[in-house]
Amino acid sequence: MKKCFAMLLTLAMVLSLAACGGSGGSGGSGSGGSGDAQPSGGASGGDKVVRIGVFEPATGDSGAGGKQEMLGMQYGNKETPTVVIGGETYNVELVYADNASDASKAPTAASQLVSQDVSLVLGTYGSSSAIAGGPIFGEAGLAAIGVTCTNPGVTAGNDYYFRICFLDPFQGTVLANFAQEKFAAKKAYLLGELGNDYDQGLLNYFEQAFDGDVVKKSFPTNTSDFSTYLNEAVAENADVIFCPVSIAYSTQIVKLAASMGLSIPILGSDTLDSNMVLEAAKGSDVQIYVSTFYQEGGAPDFDNGIKAWLAEDSTAMTNNGGNDTIAAVTAMGYDAYYVALEALKAAGSTDKGAVKAALPSLTYTGVSGDIAFDEVGDAIRDTAYIKTADNTAGAWTLETVQTAK
Repeated sequence: MKKCFAMLLTLAMVLSLAACGGSGGSGGSGSGGSGDAQPSGGASGGDKVVRIGVFEPATGDSGAGGKQEMLGMQYGNKETPTVVIGGETYNVELVYADNASDASKAPTAASQLVSQDVSLVLGTYGSSSAIAGGPIFGEAGLAAIGVTCTNPGVTAGNDYYFRICFLDPFQGTVLANFAQEKFAAKKAYLLGELGNDYDQGLLNYFEQAFDGDVVKKSFPTNTSDFSTYLNEAVAENADVIFCPVSIAYSTQIVKLAASMGLSIPILGSDTLDSNMVLEAAKGSDVQIYVSTFYQEGGAPDFDNGIKAWLAEDSTAMTNNGGNDTIAAVTAMGYDAYYVALEALKAAGSTDKGAVKAALPSLTYTGVSGDIAFDEVGDAIRDTAYIKTADNTAGAWTLETVQTAK
């Protein structure tokens, strides 16, 4: 009986100690954080933590692209999980808010990050969400670094939004020039999602730069049958089709074009630079050309490192579409993460105001090239890579490097 009582007493003491000490795991709040988000760097209790907000779509039409953009940030965080700020080492924690590829939900996601005591924000994939969420960051005095949101409206009138990518007036001009130089195109069929700032902006910039006739059409959100549009492009005797749409739509369009035996070249913007588009075209005769920010092979150490990480992390591989092809948005996400670290180091503080003040004069050389900001906060960039799909190998090959005339 005494032995039984002793065992019960011991068990009670163990349970009591577990209850007192059980909150010190990876879900701890670090240095003053709210504890709502899970630390990505595995900081232990008492370690200094700096939080970087990740404002990206994990769901919705742009979810696939958002996940690939986040992969670059996540790999950067795995590679460099700490940063020295003001002489002290901080663990870097990525705090996520899903804007769901929806401009109406973007302000809520932005507000969520503001409330999480982040020092700056990265994102988003999708200009409409960036434009909708930007005022929230501006009102909070919180700087955001756009990664691949290319519409001019992202930074227009917002001193707190910066970006590291080229802009759509440049991209649209580059693609219009390419259509005329490569295919001697005299007529272009332009197709984008109705009400989408990114799509519609690029259609307009392409049209302005294209020296020929255009047929411009828009499809409603959630369209799943594009046969009317592709048949119309054929009937109009278009020399090229330009469709700067999301991965969700572009894969449908490419699959349909393959089944139709469509011979008209399809030109796409940076959103089509995805292994999911390659998979949709594989084994077909569809001609696809895209403008983008990075070509695999441009930074071998980065390429090899992230491929090794993808191979060992099944979730990351799934988020990359199931293979290790490197999307340009992933390289850009990686560069954005390191620009954020440079901003924190230059600020010498985690204070959001100090970080914002450090950004305008910041320069950084990343895997995608040299990064600097103009007076508006836009990247100073004048080069785009034009890639074409190798439908036999299921890979992108570099067609040309293009600059605007």
